[in-house]
Amino acid sequence: MKISSAEFVLSAHAEDQFPRDGRPQVAFVGRSNVGKSSLMNKLLNRKGLARTSSTPGRTRSVNLFLIDGRFYFADLPGYGFAKAGHDERQRWADLVESYLAHALPGAQVVLLVDAYVGATPLDVQAYEYLMSFNAPVTVAATKADKIARGKRAKAMTEIRRTLALPEGADPIPVSAKTGEGMGQLWKTISAGL
Repeated sequence: MKISSAEFVLSAHAEDQFPRDGRPQVAFVGRSNVGKSSLMNKLLNRKGLARTSSTPGRTRSVNLFLIDGRFYFADLPGYGFAKAGHDERQRWADLVESYLAHALPGAQVVLLVDAYVGATPLDVQAYEYLMSFNAPVTVAATKADKIARGKRAKAMTEIRRTLALPEGADPIPVSAKTGEGMGQLWKTISAGL
């Protein structure tokens, strides 16, 4: 998909800051440091639009980006960051829950799972939680470039099995480094806009 414009709109820290203009939203959800911001930058062909960091837990708000004036990308705080204090983790969880309650069922969700690590128990909990909203969830297996091509099918099958994805809902192997899978992910996102 060709993107003409992508602009940062705001970092929402509370429900009253979430968009209410009726535009579609695509939420990017995943563990801390799974590559949400990097994937968004690659999808949008913009360097540094979504701020990236090698330090887990940097995204602490719902960062919203307006794409071509038609829809939003929402970069959500990652889950599973152990170094944050309990109160801070709870604030992040409450913010994400508030966003999802606001945006769903209309929003699409891209659940990012580290292809190299595989689906963790936290990823399983996140998927089940998203399904409780009846959210349309696409699973993107990030960092696919770290897995030898001959082992990719097995890794995707294991992610699908661990998450108990329905038949035909295969994870999309993607790499923000090489661009692998961006076309397929855009095709899936575009179909839901």
